[in-house]
Amino acid sequence: MTEQNSNDPLHGITLESIVTHLVDYYDWDELGQRININCFNNNPSVKSSLRFLRKTPWARKQVEDLYLAINKRD
Repeated sequence: MTEQNSNDPLHGITLESIVTHLVDYYDWDELGQRININCFNNNPSVKSSLRFLRKTPWARKQVEDLYLAINKRD
């Protein structure tokens, strides 16, 4: 068997680990300012954020793009 290499920089990274990393990096307040969605601004939690992001592709894309941007800098 040959091992496939993915060109997707998010390959193998869960949405939960992305959200957790962003919260650790920014905290909920700053994350809510950078991506203005209710799940980051009103009573935020990882669980509620995951529920919303899994159903909302445009918001998930913004979260993934921010994650890629800060990892490019680090």
